Amino acid sequence: MRLTKNQVEFIAYRITRELQDRKLIECDYPAHMMESLIGIMTEELLVEDRLNDEVRVILTEHAEEMRRTNVEYREMFKMIKKKLARERNIIL
Repeated sequence: MRLTKNQVEFIAYRITRELQDRKLIECDYPAHMMESLIGIMTEELLVEDRLNDEVRVILTEHAEEMRRTNVEYREMFKMIKKKLARERNIIL
């Protein structure tokens, strides 16, 4: 699932606030913690984006063969993405 920048910022804000409210963390600079969370979450989302791009390249290279064998693009996309994620220990 793709999140917008605003959604990522909101989630980071809620995590920071919730941890502080429950006294699970003590944080002198909550804004710094939020920025760190935003960076981590954004990087994780980019991992999936790069994986999707790689799958598209693979499918483009095999487009003719897929047409000849009448293979569904969407199903093949999911299958290849799942396989690459498993091989690389990427949690989606």
